[in-house]
Amino acid sequence: MGTEPVDYCREIETYLCRKNDGHLIRITGPSFDLVTAWGALGVPLKVAFRGIDRYFERYYAKGPRRRPVRIDFCEADVLDTFDEWRRATGLIASGEERSAPGEGPAGHRGPSLPAHLERVLRRLTSARAAGRLDAAFDDLLDRVAREMEAARGARGAKRQALVERLAALDREMLDAARAGLDDVSRAALGREAEEELAGFRAAMGPDAFARACEAAIDRLVRERAGLPTIAFY
Repeated sequence: MGTEPVDYCREIETYLCRKNDGHLIRITGPSFDLVTAWGALGVPLKVAFRGIDRYFERYYAKGPRRRPVRIDFCEADVLDTFDEWRRATGLIASGEERSAPGEGPAGHRGPSLPAHLERVLRRLTSARAAGRLDAAFDDLLDRVAREMEAARGARGAKRQALVERLAALDREMLDAARAGLDDVSRAALGREAEEELAGFRAAMGPDAFARACEAAIDRLVRERAGLPTIAFY
C-alpha cells in the first residue's frame, strides 16, 4: 500500500477515534495484527474507512451507543467493502470468493428484483431532492419507475431483458454524472482512483490498470453523488 504497517494502523486508529466521538482505543496486540493484515491484503485506507462507516451505521440504527466500538468489530464490514471495491474495479470476478483466511463462503441471497428497484428509486429520488442530481435525471427516474412496475412477475426471457436494460440504465446514469463534472473534479477523481489502486499497479498491465482506474472513478462518482447501483446482479 506504500504505507508502513505502523502508519497504516495509526490512520485507522485516528479514524476510529473520530467515529467514537473522540474516545481513543489503541490498536495493539491482536487488533494490530488484524489491521496490518488488511494492509497486507491491499485494503486502501479509504476503503477501510468505508467499512468502518458501514459498521457504525448499523450500530447507530440500534439506538443510543453504550460503549466505544473496537476495531475488531468492524472486520467483516471492512473485508466486505474491500471485496465490493475489488469487484467494482475489476480486480476480481464477481463470483470469486474472499481470499482472507477464516471467512465463510462468499455471497448470499440478495433482494428480489422489485425490492432492488424500489430501493434504487428511493435513493435516486433522495439524491434528486438533496440537489445532488439536476433536472436532467428526471427522465431516468421515470424510466426506473416504469422498469420497477415491469419487474413484478417478470420471468424467463422477459426478466433477462429487464436485467440487461437495468445495466444499460446504470451505465447511462454514470455517464451523465461524469459528464457533469468540471475539469478540476475530474482530475481529482482520477488521482484518487490511482491512489486507491497503487498497491495493485505493479501486478497489472497498462490496459488493465487503465480499465481499473475507470471503474474506480465510476465508483467514486457513484459514492459522492449518492447514486445507487441500478444494475441487478
